[in-house]
Amino acid sequence: MNKADKVRSPASVLLALVLAFGTATGLAGCGGSDDGPETIGSLRLIGDYSIRTKTLFDGVEFGGISGLDRAPDGSYWAISDERGGERGTPRFYNLGIQFDDKAIQAVTIRKMVTLKGRDGQPLPSTRRTVDPEGIRVAPNGNLYVSSEGNFSTDPASLFQPFVREIKVDGSFVRDFETPAAFNYVDNTTSGGRNNKLFEALAVTPDGSVFTANEDALVEDGPLTTLAAGSVIRVLKLDPATGKSGAQYAYQLPKIPLDKAASGSFPPDNGLPELLAVSNNEFIAIERAFADGVGNTIRLTRATIEPDTTDVRSFKSLVGASYKPMKRELLLEMPVTYQGVKLDNIEGISWGPRLANGNRTLVLVADNNFADNQVTQFLAFEVRP
Repeated sequence: MNKADKVRSPASVLLALVLAFGTATGLAGCGGSDDGPETIGSLRLIGDYSIRTKTLFDGVEFGGISGLDRAPDGSYWAISDERGGERGTPRFYNLGIQFDDKAIQAVTIRKMVTLKGRDGQPLPSTRRTVDPEGIRVAPNGNLYVSSEGNFSTDPASLFQPFVREIKVDGSFVRDFETPAAFNYVDNTTSGGRNNKLFEALAVTPDGSVFTANEDALVEDGPLTTLAAGSVIRVLKLDPATGKSGAQYAYQLPKIPLDKAASGSFPPDNGLPELLAVSNNEFIAIERAFADGVGNTIRLTRATIEPDTTDVRSFKSLVGASYKPMKRELLLEMPVTYQGVKLDNIEGISWGPRLANGNRTLVLVADNNFADNQVTQFLAFEVRP
């Protein structure tokens, strides 16, 4: 592990929007967060901390961290997007993250847990079956996990996306019923697009589960480009019945930066995570990447308003008439933000309260197991 450069005298970033919540819409109480009415007037970067690629824990490479959630005991559950067949068995971790109002002092890997299938056995380490992306603490103490699945033209190697409940030992409890419209078909004419499905995962104070595809389904139009944005679907799941419910449209903006002339990959944009603020409000991460340039990160407030359209009956959103979720920019972070070069931020969790009573947020980056990236943690103070 290595400690990233500290941010000296981080300035408070004033947000144009003030989020005022009453008792009925208090900040989410699951995932180890603290209940209570809050306002968010600004976010102050406390600092960052990095774990180098190729760091081993119990002989297995640590990395690919795509989801993060704080447990009631103050530790954090973090999921790796290891699919199997590359660097071991699909797995998740329990972490300790220590910080105060000045810096992140340490990130400690406490435990590694392998994901298990319905048969109770660890998922295969020799082939791709899942693509775990999101993790949240369930009200009953179990964990929810989202997976993008694995697209393949070979039916034997094709695995559909899912949202699943597991125990903290990795054992299978159940799968939620998700609409077939999100499933892989052929990656061209209909259904989900390869590696663009269930990343985001949120649990609201009333226990409802929300997930979303990372970028547009084929039926809902093109992927985001430098010229135009796209639209995704935020899906509500009922933990009591395990069934899916309403769907809401979220509009992704166009990609902000093009790749460098030397870049090999086209620029990309997507919504990798949602964090519940209340039963109908979320902090969303919008993460864009430009090869040879870097990552730009936006935090937005996404709200399901009383007149937001439930689009579950819409086979396509192209040309359809509907009201999307309200999207308001909270914080925009360029490639280098307050002296910190941003990595591939994909996860967000509530953190503990500081000594002054203010809440915190913790963000984490998926290093893609790449030598030129790190598993990066960012801590923010939430100022009223």
